Amino acid sequence: MSPPNPDRPRPDDAKAHDSNADDGLNGRIDAWLRAGAGGARPCQQVIETSISCIFLFEDRALKLKKPVNFGFVDFTSLPKRRWAIDRELAFNRLTAPDIYRAVHAITLGRDGSLEWDGPGAVVDLALEMRRFSDDSLLSRREPADAALGEALGREIARVHRVSPPILAGEGGAAGLAYVIQSNAGQLRAFAGALGADAVEDLIAAAQASLAQTAGLLDARFAAGFCRPCHGDLHAGNIIIEAGVPILFDAIEFNDRLREIDILYDLAFLLMDLKFHGAPAAANRALNGWTDAMARERGEDLYAGLAALPLFQSTRAAVRAHVSAREGKFGEARLYLDAARAYLKTHPPRLMAVGGLSGSGKTTFARGAAPAMGAAPGAVVLRSDEIRKRLWGAQPLGRLPPAAYEPSASARVYETLAETARACLTAGHAVIADAVFLEPTHRAMIEAVAREVSAPFEGVWLETAPDTARARLTARAGDASDADARVLAAQMLRETGEIRWRRERLS
Repeated sequence: MSPPNPDRPRPDDAKAHDSNADDGLNGRIDAWLRAGAGGARPCQQVIETSISCIFLFEDRALKLKKPVNFGFVDFTSLPKRRWAIDRELAFNRLTAPDIYRAVHAITLGRDGSLEWDGPGAVVDLALEMRRFSDDSLLSRREPADAALGEALGREIARVHRVSPPILAGEGGAAGLAYVIQSNAGQLRAFAGALGADAVEDLIAAAQASLAQTAGLLDARFAAGFCRPCHGDLHAGNIIIEAGVPILFDAIEFNDRLREIDILYDLAFLLMDLKFHGAPAAANRALNGWTDAMARERGEDLYAGLAALPLFQSTRAAVRAHVSAREGKFGEARLYLDAARAYLKTHPPRLMAVGGLSGSGKTTFARGAAPAMGAAPGAVVLRSDEIRKRLWGAQPLGRLPPAAYEPSASARVYETLAETARACLTAGHAVIADAVFLEPTHRAMIEAVAREVSAPFEGVWLETAPDTARARLTARAGDASDADARVLAAQMLRETGEIRWRRERLS
């Protein structure tokens, strides 16, 4: 296929032809693209969504918008499609610059034939993209492992941190109410296939949850948590290349679906990972995201966890009506069930995991977290990551000895306790992962649970010194700076009476 010329000026919209009014022309465009669009090789595959058609060639893809109107999206005229496709290119270049190439006009030649970027009337527009392997889609892979989940969370946080806050317009409770109302209308249209009682149960529960969290959502909007986001972060819009997650296909057609709370943006991925059988990856994504975002925000970041059940439920409801519109009613019912389950109450709990360096605390905490409390599981607060944040260091950067002085460590444990309190107050479970050698540090975390009337469980991990040293020597890519020398110093210290449940990891 001969590539369109991205440098050629596009014809003025004044000469545009509205292909929506000409079904015959739409058919010609479709046939022309399938035949190769003027190139030597025909289209290999066509993928259709409810709002787009993607024509796949050997080394590129051409995406056209369907002339449809579903209320939340309107592509029924060429100017509307041009507005959307230009934004799609601009927005997605922020996260996937190697994939999104250019927007091209499909024009009428003098003889009535179709051509690329010609001087004649514009009949439609195509977004040119680099073709990537279908196998690289997160939705096509085996359930994501935990490490990939953390990488996803941190990449999403990177995007959120560079997005400017939106402090005007409709955000907060009003913004989410718009989506919940839209979901209600879409789901009711399929009530016969999904079950009218289940649909109405979800709508009532979502409205009740919105009423309970409205003040929090408005406060987050005022505090700058609403930003230009991807807006559609499910597993089908993420690819993994060379182990690196790449976000693509961000929403461009409706700012009310794009300029949203950053936790609501993340919630789509959390919901979808769990739905596709990767609860541990969903939990690590949440914890990677919160650690990265906490470098910018304080306790108010964690207070937002009170809205996470509603955020995830709303995302599942979106997938339910999208699946139903595509005729996938079995899948739609599963998403509907998930949306209802997210709104069930899960009282918060606090677990503290202590022990000498190399005893397996982080492994234990990460293993327990996905099944603890509200989805996607407990927030794991690692003293190692908190210490790095307090010193302004990256998670894998090494800290100077001063960062481990008693006064510095006291600040770490105070921050750990404050953050745990904020999470528990928001209704979310917490696992505190730290050495907890000092009796005062153990007493401090126990006191947090009493203050918020949350159940507490303390776990003290033990292991053979040789095993601990071997783990520390082999450790790589981790926030902990502990080594065999640190372990030796810890073994000489007095811990006082330890009343927590003791466990030994092999």
